[in-house]
Amino acid sequence: MSSENYDVIVLGAGAAGLFSAIEAGKRGRSVCVIDHSKKPAEKIRISGGGRCNFTNVNVHPSRFISQNPHFCKSALKQYTQHDFIARVEERGIEYHEKTLGQLFCDKSAKEIIDMLLDDCETNKVDIKLNTQVLDVSKRDTEFYIKTNSGGMHCESLIVATGGLSIPKMGATPFAYELAKQFGLKIIDPRPGLVPFTFGGELLEQMSELSGVSVNSRMDTGQVAFEEALLFTHRGLSGPVSLQASSYWQLGNEIEVDLALGVDVLELLKEGRKSAPKRQLSSILEGFLPSRLAQMIADQTFGEVRMADLSNAKLEDIAKRVSNWRLKPVGTEGYRTAEVTIGGIDTNDLSSKTMEAKEVPGLFFIGEAVDVTGWLGGYNFQWAWSSGYVAGLNA
Repeated sequence: MSSENYDVIVLGAGAAGLFSAIEAGKRGRSVCVIDHSKKPAEKIRISGGGRCNFTNVNVHPSRFISQNPHFCKSALKQYTQHDFIARVEERGIEYHEKTLGQLFCDKSAKEIIDMLLDDCETNKVDIKLNTQVLDVSKRDTEFYIKTNSGGMHCESLIVATGGLSIPKMGATPFAYELAKQFGLKIIDPRPGLVPFTFGGELLEQMSELSGVSVNSRMDTGQVAFEEALLFTHRGLSGPVSLQASSYWQLGNEIEVDLALGVDVLELLKEGRKSAPKRQLSSILEGFLPSRLAQMIADQTFGEVRMADLSNAKLEDIAKRVSNWRLKPVGTEGYRTAEVTIGGIDTNDLSSKTMEAKEVPGLFFIGEAVDVTGWLGGYNFQWAWSSGYVAGLNA
C-alpha cells in the first residue's frame, strides 16, 4: 500500500490541532489532520454550556499553571486574545462578555467550529476522522505514521491529542506515550478544574445542601478565588471550587468564606441587639440561603435565641461562616475534570515554536503540554496561541 505524503501532519482535530493546521496551510504547506473521533472539535461543541467560552479579555501568563511559569509567555505574546477576538469579529460571530472577562458566543459553539473548518477548507487542509494511529516512527528527516487506513509520512508532526480529562469524549494518554517514545519527559498528570469530594459527616452535610449556591471565597493556602460555590451530593463544585482544585494537593485543607463581602460578626451583633428573641438560624438567613443557615446554626449552637449568645459565641459562629476550614478526600477525577494539569515537560520544548528541542520536526501543543489555564477561556487561548506558533514553524 502506497504512503500518503504531506509537509505537515497534525494528530488531533480539537481546538489546538485545527488552529495549527490552518496556520501551516496558510504558509502553503500541505497539511493533514488525523483524529480517531467521528466528529472534529467535540470539546469546543460542549464547552461553555454549548456557547464556547472561546477566550478571556484578561489573559495573562500568571493565570496559567506550569512547572515553568515563564514557558507560556512567548506563545501568548505571539498570538493574543485580541488576535482571536479580531478573528471572531471578522467572521461575524456575535459574542458577549460574562463575569471576569469571559467571552462566549451569543448563539452556539458550532459557530467557532464552522469558522475553523471553513478556514481548513480555504487553506486546503485535509481532515481524516475515524482514523486510528497505530504507530509513529522517524527515519532521517521524515515521520512515518501508520494508521488503520494506511501509511502516511511528513516532514513535521504536530501532536494535539489533549490530556486525560473527560475520557468519555475519547481522551487518551497518546500524547504522553508518544512523547516518551521520542525521549521527552512527562510531568505527572492530574485532574484540574474539577469538583471536590468529601467523606463521612461532611459528605452527609453537603448532600443535604445539594443545589445550594453562594458567592464565596476559597483559599488553598497558595491562592484564593472569589466566585460562586455550589454544594453537590458529592461535595463542592461551582467556579470557585474548580479554580481552587487546580492548586489543591491531596491531604491539604481549604478555607471557605461563605458570605463574601459580609461582616458576619457585625451583623450577628446587630441582630442580637435589634431582635433578641429571634432564633440564630433566622438571623443567618439574612445573608445566607435558608438551608445553609440552618446547617450552620445546627453545627454551632442550635436553635437558640440571639439574646442567649455571648460575644464569644457570636465570634465562633462568624468564624464558621467566614473561615470554614475543611479537608476534601479528593476530587471527581478525570471523569468530570475540564482539563489535565501536568503533561509534556516544557523543558523539552521550545517556548517560541513548541518544537521538541531534541527531535526536529516534532511539535506538542494544547492540553498535552504542561501548561494549564484558569477556568474562563484561558485554556482555549492556550490552544489558539500554542497552535498558532506551531503552525508558523512546522
